[in-house]
Amino acid sequence: MTAPDLTFVVGGARSGKSRYAETLAETCAASAAQPVTYIATARDAGDAEFAARIAHHRARRPAHWRVVEADLDLAQAIADADDGRTCLLVDCLTLWLVNIIAPAAGAQDAPSADALAARLDALEDALARARGRVIVVSNEIGMGVVPLGAMTRRYVDELGRLNQRVAALARDVTLMVAGLPVSVKGTTIR
Repeated sequence: MTAPDLTFVVGGARSGKSRYAETLAETCAASAAQPVTYIATARDAGDAEFAARIAHHRARRPAHWRVVEADLDLAQAIADADDGRTCLLVDCLTLWLVNIIAPAAGAQDAPSADALAARLDALEDALARARGRVIVVSNEIGMGVVPLGAMTRRYVDELGRLNQRVAALARDVTLMVAGLPVSVKGTTIR
């Protein structure tokens, strides 16, 4: 089953994926007169460098976009924001999955395989049921060396499987390479 209007933008670090997804959302707002809701998944990591990255993303977003922070319950955030008239931009699955697998200090332990599967199923269901345009951003991190640590390997494996699930649902999939969009599935560039 293909979601009605799901675009998946995937690429490596600094590949231009967030900026490209924002351009798609801006086009939605301009050509279809759709409001944009930006669903941010980053949580404050407590360091200056990451705070600067978050500030950069915030500064780049148009002020009229609604922002929803969903560092853990992404499926519910999508379901709540999806009114069939709004373009949703989810940035990004990479950080959301980190939040789940490597919880913040003082939070619950990492979820069991069954609990993680339930979260991933819920996200897939929310995307499949979306009535409006949804643009999802994620990193492609599986093109390099196999990580040494068990937790890192689990993360790379889970993100790879999650990316595959979202790509299978999506009408359009774009791989960002050095700032250039490469259509992998569908037309993407609009």
